[in-house]
Amino acid sequence: MPNTLVPGSHFPDCALTDHAGNRRTLAELVAGDPAVLHFYRGWWCPKEQAFFRRLVAFQDEVEVAYSRVISVSVDPPEVSAAFRAGLGARWTFLSDADRSVQAQLGLRETTDTVHDPYVPAVFTLFPDLTIHNAYNGYWFWGRPTLEELRGDLRSIQRSIRTDWEAPTA
Repeated sequence: MPNTLVPGSHFPDCALTDHAGNRRTLAELVAGDPAVLHFYRGWWCPKEQAFFRRLVAFQDEVEVAYSRVISVSVDPPEVSAAFRAGLGARWTFLSDADRSVQAQLGLRETTDTVHDPYVPAVFTLFPDLTIHNAYNGYWFWGRPTLEELRGDLRSIQRSIRTDWEAPTA
């Protein structure tokens, strides 16, 4: 993982096409909430499918907690849309089919010369795109657990919400 994508640094606000064919920026999708930004190899990877099953189980909590999940791959939008629908995911999937953002971020997986995918990586972000935590998922156990994601999102919420504590009588 590039040493520029570390906790405390600012994640670049890139623009990509979503699963519905619309051009979207990262800042627009984060929309003032804590976010999980997930770069994945592609629909064809069994490790990705296992990780996505965990994220789908987590999506109800994310939605009611005013948080976001965004997934990015080199798959074309129509493939991302089909994969998203098959999973039952409700969050935004972004396509970097021309691999321009992959090159900008330095997140190319160099061991897969057939698909030229992203190296699996997960970032938890503050609303201003500051990186709270970064996970290198090249090896499956490097990916965050749901408990780690909950902890990261809870920590971000606590730091940005001035009304975190319930009012006292």
